[in-house]
Amino acid sequence: MIYTFITIIVVIASITLIGAVLMQNSKGGGLVSSFQAQNQIMGVKKTTDFMEKATWFLVCVVVVLSIASAAFYPREEAGAKSQLTGQVESNTDPASDAEAE
Repeated sequence: MIYTFITIIVVIASITLIGAVLMQNSKGGGLVSSFQAQNQIMGVKKTTDFMEKATWFLVCVVVVLSIASAAFYPREEAGAKSQLTGQVESNTDPASDAEAE
């Protein structure tokens, strides 16, 4: 239950992170470099700061929840065998092979 909830939150945060990264201006130049002068004239610096902080926040959320999901991962009980393992062991039991001869 908790694992499913954490997984859903990680997926939502990841999709939001993708959107936040795509909305940011490129700092390496390219096609966006010609529009950077206009953005600074129009006062978009605070929007850039907000997007950068939102990106770092979302990265931290994804990392922390991904690590936390490992603690809530559903596990089998220590003494219980899976059905597949039980079937494989019963088919390869050497005692049953000796009786068949």
